[in-house]
Amino acid sequence: MEEPDIVIIGSGIGGSTIASGLGASGANILILEAGERLEDRPENRDQRAIFVRGHFRPKETWYEKGGKGFNPGNYYNVGGNSKFYGAVLIRYRREDFEEMRHLDGVSPAWPFPYEELEPWYSEAEQLYQVRGSLGDDPWEPPHSRPYPFPPVPDEPAIASVRKRLKQNGMHPHPLPLGVDIDKWLAKGRTPWDAHPHSADGKMDAETVALAKALQYPNVKLKTGARVTRLQAAADGRMIAAVHYSAYGEAHVVRPKLVILAAGAVQSAVLLLRSADDANPRGLANRSDQVGRNFMNHNSSALLAISPWYRNDSIYQKTFGFNDFYLSDGEGGPPLGNVQLLGRVSGTILKANMPTVPEWLLNRLSAHAIDFYAMSEDLPSPESRIMVEGDRIVLQWVRTNWQAHLDLVKKLKGVLRKAGFPIVLSRPFDKRTPSHQCGTVKIGTDGSSAPLDVYCRAFDHPNLFVVDASFLPTSAAVNPALTVAAQALRVADHIVREELRS
Repeated sequence: MEEPDIVIIGSGIGGSTIASGLGASGANILILEAGERLEDRPENRDQRAIFVRGHFRPKETWYEKGGKGFNPGNYYNVGGNSKFYGAVLIRYRREDFEEMRHLDGVSPAWPFPYEELEPWYSEAEQLYQVRGSLGDDPWEPPHSRPYPFPPVPDEPAIASVRKRLKQNGMHPHPLPLGVDIDKWLAKGRTPWDAHPHSADGKMDAETVALAKALQYPNVKLKTGARVTRLQAAADGRMIAAVHYSAYGEAHVVRPKLVILAAGAVQSAVLLLRSADDANPRGLANRSDQVGRNFMNHNSSALLAISPWYRNDSIYQKTFGFNDFYLSDGEGGPPLGNVQLLGRVSGTILKANMPTVPEWLLNRLSAHAIDFYAMSEDLPSPESRIMVEGDRIVLQWVRTNWQAHLDLVKKLKGVLRKAGFPIVLSRPFDKRTPSHQCGTVKIGTDGSSAPLDVYCRAFDHPNLFVVDASFLPTSAAVNPALTVAAQALRVADHIVREELRS
């Protein structure tokens, strides 16, 4: 078999998007994906299978520092976690690229401003066929191009709540979504949030970016291929080989470039497990920052309930608001983003309240609307991914939690004013991958960051890491579009600088 020019490890948002940007280069590209394609099966729309039985959860255990195990909510399949995401493709705010002071500390500035990434945000929105509109969110950063499609429409029960919020001074805006709603509903009348699918109208890494990449004959995908080690050359600099196992057999490939995009946890784990005599702390880890600065959004689900409100919506997830994003609304510190969750049915509630009869939960759901509150988790070197033998160890040190509690409190007040006398909240914990990021961050100095501004490892000239691990901050919005935009930017850089004759 001919050796590939480029090996991409992982087919999530980062890996598939950079593959789509590199496809036209003519380079021989091999994408290694540990999982398989999700089949078109009844479980994809079966909420009892998804939320109660955990049909799709990995058969995997991670460990807290100290030894307690837990089952993580990360998925291994073609398209990565994007097969299950809510398809919210929102930009970081311009201010997120600058130093921002929070209640619990400082979110550092990016090594480049928003304007550097803006054209690539527009490219990513076109690629992922984002549905949205501009003008309703005063905190939306500048766009050089409009969204390619109009927003997904509110259902009547949702439109009425949006109207109430607007009358009360809030600024609800259409969520930018990667969903062809007609195609989605034609397959089944369910929400898309957390529901996997097989080309059913959700624009994810597989259905959009990977599909585009595989149109090029020089791009190949190998599934069931779990990378076990990156091997550096004798001098410890260039990555000389990629070792992986597929269906019980060991394989080695020796590409010119390696692009690691296995996700914020697994990318860090692979670099740490690839330690050698020249790199005793792991690859790309001269700075001792690989695995550190793990961030996972502080987030909570809220159910706003009113006996006078009837929610007959199917998908629900069409608007959000940022009134508390840059401040608490009263001159205080930033709190975060608010957006609708996908419709929470009685069956979904049953997963968290197993002793309550499902008929009662269905009645509760019929009079409720469901929101998602999200606050920034600040980077901390003590919040980290480690490896202990075969174990993945997560030491997550929550930051900025009080600001999140303040956001939840603010949101409860807003919803009560909008006519919902009962508002219940529940935080998400470490089992939910709430936008994990930050473990192999970009920077301008190899002594303090593993990667440069184009996601190239300072220590290894032919190694790039292009997934949510490169993010230097988590901001307080969904990261998928930012990962995709940077992946397109890095692909352009590689074509211009690395693959030129």
